[in-house]
Amino acid sequence: MIHLDHLYRVALHLVKDPADAEDLVQETFVRAIAAHDQFGPGTNMKAWLTRILHNFFFDQYRQKKRWISAEEVAEPESGYREPGLADNPGPESHALLKELSAQIKVVLNLIPEEFRAPIVLVDMGDFSYEEAAGILSCPIGTIRSRLSRGRRLLRQHLRVYVGSEEGGSKRK
Repeated sequence: MIHLDHLYRVALHLVKDPADAEDLVQETFVRAIAAHDQFGPGTNMKAWLTRILHNFFFDQYRQKKRWISAEEVAEPESGYREPGLADNPGPESHALLKELSAQIKVVLNLIPEEFRAPIVLVDMGDFSYEEAAGILSCPIGTIRSRLSRGRRLLRQHLRVYVGSEEGGSKRK
C-alpha cells in the first residue's frame, strides 16, 4: 500500500480519468496478490507493481480504446513542484506554479504514448532508466531516446513557460 499514490499517478497519466485510474490500480493490486509467488524478495516492489499496472493497461484499456480527451478530464491537484518558484511561497508564485502544472498535464496528453510513458516513469515516477526499460519491455537505449524526444516535445509545447534558451543549446 505504500506505492498506492505512485501507482495512481501513473494510472492517471495513462487513462486520463480518475475513476478509470482507480480501477486500474485496484486491478493491479488484485493481480499482484494473485501472483505474489512471482515476486522475488529483495527486488523492487514499486517497479514490479508498476510493470503489472502498465501491462494490464496495454492488455485491456488500449485494446478497448478507452482514451478520453484532455478536455473531458477533471484536473486534480498535482504534486509537481518547480524548485525556483517553490522557494517563494507568495501568491504570484503559487499561481504560476499552478498554471505551469496544468499546462504540463495538457501537454503530456498531447504527446504520443511512446514518449509519455518514459517521462511519467523516469521524470515523475523516480524510476531509473533500467527500471523503466524493464517496465516498458524495451532496451535502455530506447528509453533514453524516447525520453530525449519526449522532453523535446514538452519543451516545444511549453516554450512560453520555460523560455526558449532553457535546457541548453538549440539543436534542429
